[in-house]
Amino acid sequence: MAQKAIIAMSGGVDSSVAALLTLKDGLECVGVTLKLFENSDVGAGREDSCCSLEDAEDARRVAYSIGMPHYVFDFGEDFRRDVIDRFVSEYTNGRTPNPCIDCNRFIKFKRLMERMDAMDFDYIVTGHYARVGFDENSKRYFLKKAVDERKDQSYVLYGMNQHQLAHTRFPLGGFNKSEVREIAAENGFVNAKKHDSQDICFVMNGKYADFIEEYTGEIWPCGDFVDDSGRTLGRHKGIIRYTIGQRRGLGLALPAPLYVREKRIRENTVVLSPKTGIFYRKLVAKDINLIAVARIDQPTRVMAKVSYNQPEAPATVIQQDEDTLRVEFDEPMRAVTAGQALVLYDGDTVLGGGTIVSAG
Repeated sequence: MAQKAIIAMSGGVDSSVAALLTLKDGLECVGVTLKLFENSDVGAGREDSCCSLEDAEDARRVAYSIGMPHYVFDFGEDFRRDVIDRFVSEYTNGRTPNPCIDCNRFIKFKRLMERMDAMDFDYIVTGHYARVGFDENSKRYFLKKAVDERKDQSYVLYGMNQHQLAHTRFPLGGFNKSEVREIAAENGFVNAKKHDSQDICFVMNGKYADFIEEYTGEIWPCGDFVDDSGRTLGRHKGIIRYTIGQRRGLGLALPAPLYVREKRIRENTVVLSPKTGIFYRKLVAKDINLIAVARIDQPTRVMAKVSYNQPEAPATVIQQDEDTLRVEFDEPMRAVTAGQALVLYDGDTVLGGGTIVSAG
């Protein structure tokens, strides 16, 4: 009997080609589009959003064109609770979360996998650019970077556990993006030239503060910009409008460039410092998940990544206890931010990671 797979189809080109490749591998497949929110609920219009009726229709048309059933699963309540509400809570408490990681952790590889089990299917398949393998010596599944490192998404997948990796397939891990679009075009997919969706699907145009104020119905008050000594430098327009490491858009006339070093929520102040003040050599991460190893028992050399858009950097890591990693970088890292993910690599293999709680 053929193995069976649920293909998570967003309506984009990547998940569409992942569906085709899985069918060609001989699996029995159904396409599933996740309904995560109503665009009107997050102030979104069709022209600048994903997860719309048009996206679901694109997914359905591709699925039917390759002879595959297509369904829509409504995970809106879960998405609001586990992704949007977590994002708002973290951001309003001075941290900078990555909701794409939460979506993978709580929705795609938890709720959807629960549905997979209930349907007695074998795999979840997505259009992520990453690879899964199995090590015979350690008897552990592992997560590796995609061949196309420009599109690699292993960073946002570090939270996957052994069971999830055992039942997940990433067909695009060995392809370049240009090859994926060629496959889509050759097969006449309606979305072959469709633009990639933005990273945070429910925040339009990257305006986090506008989204949070509209979503919560609250307006964050103005407060003081202060320097490292506590001297007032001017007024900010609401503390949620600033991110660690930010220099532009402060609205201040300063004799020398200053950067956001800290957001003090209780005092409603934003601390600015010279560039040297936003570089850190050490960090602590909690809520950890290890993939390639069960535990890091001794200081280990790694390449560490502290945000999606920053390159990896050489560092040494030690696991302090069951849920704490301490990392020391060879060279100070810019704008290490609480709430972001720390992901550790050994070559192109993900060792694991956690959530940054402090830097110094």
